[in-house]
Amino acid sequence: MLLGTHSPKLDDKGRVILPAKFREDLAGGVVITRGQERCLYVFSNAEFESVHERIRQAPLSNKQARDFLRMFLSGASAEMPDSQNRITIPPALRQYAGLEKELVVTGVGAHAEIWNADAWNNYLAGNEEAYAEMEQEVIPGLF
Repeated sequence: MLLGTHSPKLDDKGRVILPAKFREDLAGGVVITRGQERCLYVFSNAEFESVHERIRQAPLSNKQARDFLRMFLSGASAEMPDSQNRITIPPALRQYAGLEKELVVTGVGAHAEIWNADAWNNYLAGNEEAYAEMEQEVIPGLF
């Protein structure tokens, strides 16, 4: 399970060092793709295969499903961590997420997210109060 918030730097070649706590889960390779809210999703190969199997069940007759599939899969890139535990983020994905030197990498359970540090801080500031004040069950059966 990928948890926590980390602040690695993006190097000049578009590489980021995986947080130490994520390395074991992601050592066999990752798939990076467009996330929502202009972040990137990072899945282990095994988790991405599981997600892909669920995606394949989406009806192609549903326009929202087709739109999601196109955005999610067309930006996907398989990457292998190097000997220094760095992964390369392709230029198109760096541009999509507005990534610069300062990053935030968050663990979100089954996947990680890579954010532009300013975008993450704005997201967090804009959502903390709403999170604290949630009155309705968002995830059925959780609380």
